[in-house]
Amino acid sequence: MILNIIIGVGALIIGGLCGYLIFRYVIKGKYNEMIASAEKAAEVLKEKKLLEVKEKFINKKSELEREVQQRYQKIQQSENKLKQREINLNQRQEEQGKRRQELEQQQGRIDNEKKLLALKEQELSNMQQKEREKLEQLSGLSADEARNRLVESLKDEARTNAQSYINEIMDEAKINANNEARKIVIKTIQRVATEAAIENSVSIFHIDNDEVKGRIIGREGRNIRTLEAACGVEIVVDDTPEAIVISAFDPIRRETCRLALHQLVTDGRIHPARIEEVVAKVKKQLEQEIIETGKRTTIDLGIHGLHPELVRIVGKMKYRSSYGQNLLQHARETANLCAVMAAELGLNPKKAKRAGLLHDIGKVPDEELEMPHALYGAKLAEKYKEKADICNAIGAHHDEMEMTSLLAPIVQVCDAISGARPGARREIVEAYIKRLNDLEAIAMSYPGVTKTYAIQAGRELRVIVGADKMTDAETEALSGEIATKIQNEMTYPGQVKITVIRETRSVAYAK
Repeated sequence: MILNIIIGVGALIIGGLCGYLIFRYVIKGKYNEMIASAEKAAEVLKEKKLLEVKEKFINKKSELEREVQQRYQKIQQSENKLKQREINLNQRQEEQGKRRQELEQQQGRIDNEKKLLALKEQELSNMQQKEREKLEQLSGLSADEARNRLVESLKDEARTNAQSYINEIMDEAKINANNEARKIVIKTIQRVATEAAIENSVSIFHIDNDEVKGRIIGREGRNIRTLEAACGVEIVVDDTPEAIVISAFDPIRRETCRLALHQLVTDGRIHPARIEEVVAKVKKQLEQEIIETGKRTTIDLGIHGLHPELVRIVGKMKYRSSYGQNLLQHARETANLCAVMAAELGLNPKKAKRAGLLHDIGKVPDEELEMPHALYGAKLAEKYKEKADICNAIGAHHDEMEMTSLLAPIVQVCDAISGARPGARREIVEAYIKRLNDLEAIAMSYPGVTKTYAIQAGRELRVIVGADKMTDAETEALSGEIATKIQNEMTYPGQVKITVIRETRSVAYAK
């Protein structure tokens, strides 16, 4: 039994050793095969990588060679350009050198010619001196004395001829100027005719019945006081049937009150809050209407490019009057007169029409100013970028500024035509007669005056002086003194022409 066990154990050991040896032999063979295959794969991979590196090197090298070639070409082009510039500069330097030599030669020739001219001038002055000495010896007079005598004789002759020529021209010009002026003024007046409007200082508001008066007055007069305060007017409610009088010197305030009353009476609600609301609304509407009136006026007259503020001022003229003449109608009429007269004289009628329309814008200021309306109008026109000749025509149409353009006298004349024509303006009879008497009294206050006549509605004053009491020079001075005194002491529309007449009369009787 034990022997069998030992034999079995020995057989197992011998079998295990044999298996181990066989396993080791097999493993070693496979290991060697794997090492060999790995070495072959490594050789292949190595060769492949070397080939890739060589290819990349070759590509990089070719790129670098191309870049080097391009840079070389650019450098070559720059060198060629520099060489060409150098050649051009050398050529210019050579040309400048040649020109410099030519200029030096010309300068030398000019210097020689100057020297020759100086010598000839010296010779000529010597000859003139010799000739002058010979003439002085022959005439017995020095050159200065002869020159002075000749100049004096020429002066006297020229003065005589000039005076006679001036007198002829003045006489002819006076005759022609008077005739031409009459023709132009007559043609202008004939071609332009506009209606005249007379404005008062009161407006009448008509009502259907007298019961409305009580509602307008309100409890304890609160409605009428509110309306007067809001509009800046005075409302007179008296026994006049079916009428209420609105009194104010400002036509815009009167119109505001009239329109507000119309809306209040039509609506039927009359109380202080409603009155203030309606007055504010009417003021906005009236302001818009003023702007529309200004735009419509400029369009009708064909005037373009006016500043919006000037358009508004032109619209305000509708609610202003001067001596009873509506200011907007007067401005339109003056503008048309200016255009016609400018066309007759060969000037620009559009500019003349523009100046005529704007000549009285100083009469509608937004605030009270202590300066003449003509100067204020010129200031406004200049402020709103009107041209210098138009500003001058506005400021000089009452001779309060020096006239610097031909538009100024045209505007002045047309303003006088529009204001002086029959029916254009009206005055209170007493004030009109007083103004005429004052004009005549001022002229009669001077010594030597025998008679005075205020004619043409006070626009001309004729003064007759005694021929034995004044000379012609004193007569000329007298007209200026009277004009200055009238300007300082009186108020009048437009201008007043003073004509002083001095005449000599010889009277004899046949018996």
